[in-house]
Amino acid sequence: MNRRDSLKALGIGTISAGAVLAGCHPKTGEESGSEAAAVDTTGRQPFEAERDKALSKQIFFDKHEMATTAILADLIIPKDAHSGSATDAKVPDFIEFIVKDEPEHALPMRGGLKWLDVYCLNTYNNAFKDCTHQQQLAVLDQIAYPSTAKPAMQQGVAFFNKMRDLTAIGFFTSKMGIDDLGYKGNAPGKWEGVPDDVLRQYGLEGV
Repeated sequence: MNRRDSLKALGIGTISAGAVLAGCHPKTGEESGSEAAAVDTTGRQPFEAERDKALSKQIFFDKHEMATTAILADLIIPKDAHSGSATDAKVPDFIEFIVKDEPEHALPMRGGLKWLDVYCLNTYNNAFKDCTHQQQLAVLDQIAYPSTAKPAMQQGVAFFNKMRDLTAIGFFTSKMGIDDLGYKGNAPGKWEGVPDDVLRQYGLEGV
């Protein structure tokens, strides 16, 4: 299964595989133009690499929106003893790229961030990013579980579903996320003979 198939299986099939692959193979500052395309190892065509580079130079989220996105991403995938957090894996940058690469995500994400701030302003007199950690968790508890969410929270539920999906995709297709899963990929087989327990089962020890 390639990464585009993986994205479809996760319900975010419109996100380009090139965006995910770009996140897994960051370019150095020394690469530019056709040089970057020439050394690309993600399987993208040169025009795709050039498009990704152009999109990376554009800015969609403002500083407030990026800060809110980072807080949400780390609430969804916090740092633990095994690996870093979503922001350590540069998930906010991944989401920033996705909303430019696939514009149909742009309005739902920006609208969702605005909904979150308006709700928090009405409830706690602060934007989401300025609320206390406990207040932030209390808000997410109301939108993270679609089956129990109140009708008035459905816009927040839709936004958080998308945010959670993008965060998971961004994290688990990063080097950190792949390491976290322990995924090794395809590897050549190594024959070490019939296992000892099988030999014993058939009385062939030492044969």
